[in-house]
Amino acid sequence: MFVGALTLDILLGDVRSLKQKRSVVRPIVAELQRACSASVAETGDQDLYRRSEIGVAVVAATAAHCSQLLDTCERLVAERPEVELLSARQRLFSPEED
Repeated sequence: MFVGALTLDILLGDVRSLKQKRSVVRPIVAELQRACSASVAETGDQDLYRRSEIGVAVVAATAAHCSQLLDTCERLVAERPEVELLSARQRLFSPEED
């Protein structure tokens, strides 16, 4: 069993309030949950209007499948026109890391 974690740092477009930010971030979180069967949450920069950090976690039987799921999540966010993906950090955890 492998656990994959992905941290996405995104810059939001023309957002001037936390309410507008939620209207951009919530659909992204929902799409990642639906498309990748992943656990997704906004994990940072919650008090900033134009920045957001989104955390994604997946579990898979192989490291390759885990990486594939995380790559898919990263691509889905990168393709969205209303946000700019500033950075993406992937980590894989396996039982051997005890």
